[in-house]
Amino acid sequence: MKMNVFELNATIKAVQEKDLDPETLKDTLESLELPRNEKLDNVATWIENNQMKLDWLKAKKRQLSDVESSIKNQTDRLQEFLTAAIDDSGQKEIRTENHILKPRNYKDAVVVEDTKKLPIDYIMTSEVVKPNKKLLYEDLKKGKSITGAHLKANRKTVIK
Repeated sequence: MKMNVFELNATIKAVQEKDLDPETLKDTLESLELPRNEKLDNVATWIENNQMKLDWLKAKKRQLSDVESSIKNQTDRLQEFLTAAIDDSGQKEIRTENHILKPRNYKDAVVVEDTKKLPIDYIMTSEVVKPNKKLLYEDLKKGKSITGAHLKANRKTVIK
């Protein structure tokens, strides 16, 4: 049975909207009753459209990641301000019209200034060289001095 142009277009659109396994995709494309060059041209156009979508998504992802970082950094600075303001007041808790604000201590954050300066015991080996922050934390917490790393207080305010 030969398909008309509308049926072919509908079939191609349906295939484009599905995430088919390679064998099903191949069988479906081969079943389309189109001249070979027209079929190949349609597939090439489909690939170009997919590449444009991927490029757009990649740019959007980068843009959203930048916005996420900006908001996270702003939130961190606001947390520092809020906690410092409450600490400066000498009170353990401040109640406002809308919130109860209580600074509290969290686990200190490990800050690695320079991975290259860390003793080899604090380096985790894998495909990517990275510091072993768990071991660094344990030894720094015990008071050990380690070149290239230190603990940083990690205070935030709980907002209820």
